Amino acid sequence: MKEFLLRLVGCLPPRFRDDFGAGVGEQIEVDYERARSRGWGAAVAFTVATAGDLLLVAVLERVRPARPGSWGMDTEKRRGDGMMRTWWRDLGFAWRSLRRSPSFMLTAVGTIGVALGITSAIFAVVQKVLIEPLPYEDADRLVYIAASAPGFDFPDEFGVSLEFYFEYRELTDVLEDVGTFNSFTNTLRIGDRVERVRMSIPTPSMFTTLGVQPMIGRLPVAEDEQDVMLISHAAWQDWFGADPSVIGRGFEVAGGTRTVIGVMGPDFAFPNEGVLVWIPNNVRNEGLNPGRFGVSLVGRVPEGVELEAVRARLRDASRVFPEKYGGSARYVRLMELHEPIVRPLEEELFGFVKAPLWVLLGSMTVVLLIACANVTNLFLVRSERNLRDLAVRRAIGAGSAQLARLQLSESVVIAGMAGVLAVGLAWVTLPALVSSAPGQVPRLSEAVLTPSTFAFTLLLCLIVAIVCGLPPAMRAAGARTSALREGARGTTRRRHRGRDALVTLQTALALTLLVGSGLLLRSFQALQAVDPGYDVEDVFTFQMAIEDEPGMEDAASLARFHLD
Repeated sequence: MKEFLLRLVGCLPPRFRDDFGAGVGEQIEVDYERARSRGWGAAVAFTVATAGDLLLVAVLERVRPARPGSWGMDTEKRRGDGMMRTWWRDLGFAWRSLRRSPSFMLTAVGTIGVALGITSAIFAVVQKVLIEPLPYEDADRLVYIAASAPGFDFPDEFGVSLEFYFEYRELTDVLEDVGTFNSFTNTLRIGDRVERVRMSIPTPSMFTTLGVQPMIGRLPVAEDEQDVMLISHAAWQDWFGADPSVIGRGFEVAGGTRTVIGVMGPDFAFPNEGVLVWIPNNVRNEGLNPGRFGVSLVGRVPEGVELEAVRARLRDASRVFPEKYGGSARYVRLMELHEPIVRPLEEELFGFVKAPLWVLLGSMTVVLLIACANVTNLFLVRSERNLRDLAVRRAIGAGSAQLARLQLSESVVIAGMAGVLAVGLAWVTLPALVSSAPGQVPRLSEAVLTPSTFAFTLLLCLIVAIVCGLPPAMRAAGARTSALREGARGTTRRRHRGRDALVTLQTALALTLLVGSGLLLRSFQALQAVDPGYDVEDVFTFQMAIEDEPGMEDAASLARFHLD
């Protein structure tokens, strides 16, 4: 931390650094060692306070250079008490000053706190859904594999057929491992409880491709056939009461009795978090009927292999499928047009929510900026009222740094109180945000306030303190004793320019949000008015759980597009 502070000295303007840099560095070393002797907590507090002081001086000296000697250390610093104690003293003074203006304090804290709290809640969602990496080994090397056939009468993108799976497994130079997966609903019966739940029938290689292991039990092997199953952590707790003895017991699932061989960990939810049961499917290529498209593939790319090289290799390999597996004339034509689709698995799972979530976080950032502009305007008005008091302090020997720090201390206190309010508001609004969002957003239900969220909120508080406190601090640093002669003649036109600029910024940001909201509403209305082409009145859907469940081939059919 001491080295970090010494590096920050380099942020000071060159002329200022030439005059005072050596002395500042020596003082930092002395004060840091003194703080370090009192423990790590004191060292961290000293580092934060000193970093703030150095950054403040660096900004003010570039914007409004002070006269020689105006940044000199006061008596306390010359006695070696250091910057930290000075900051604590100024924060205490700022708190007492703000208590005498409760309406200003409550308005500023409420304005910043509400915007900061909602922003933090949305960040918690973004962090869990988009920022947090997938809970798989070397997740950046996992890819989703599909097919396309430009010019053919198939969708722009569709699942492959099983011959692709068997052939791709042999291409070990571009794919270390490959597995199939799907998702469907079928009946799960445990005792007297019968429900239709979401399941998946993957090949056993899906688990090894993802690089996962069950929390208890084992992974499936080829000898298991379809007589076994793995259950999710949620199903283990909800359906089996978190009983470890469930391993080795048989239950009626999807029309057959299957033995539980493993319980997956709480962070495993593939291909989506609704899946409660995985039934391994050891597919074989004997008697394979080519062209039964609709199979989803996940693969692992060797380290250092580019996706374009993978696509090219898969494209070349697919050209010989008709010769090797036969098939109809339509199948031959499709394979001539076939273009493999290979993209990161993370993009496949979260791509559809990535842009909306970032836009939502960006919109709340704009709202936070508008709140900061409002509070900055309030601080500027308050600093003008205190201009005479600042002039008195200047007259009795206060330096520019002391005057600027006094003003910045008030914004630090406001930002700190707003941060506390923001954490409470985020804790309340996050569950409401999660419950009101679409259910298909991956990992959304796992979004909670984490240490990273608190760190993000703290960082925003520091930014808010600087953004809201720097303009009045710069004005305070330039206070002159001539203000005593001006008396109550009011502010000059120059002092209003900064406030006018803030109003202009607020108007521009608010207009941006208004236009974006209007376009979104217009799109929603247009979608509501789309004619689906069929009658949607008095149409109902339902599912039935019956004793005689269909066989596994019907329940988990992977074929969606057939080429005869």
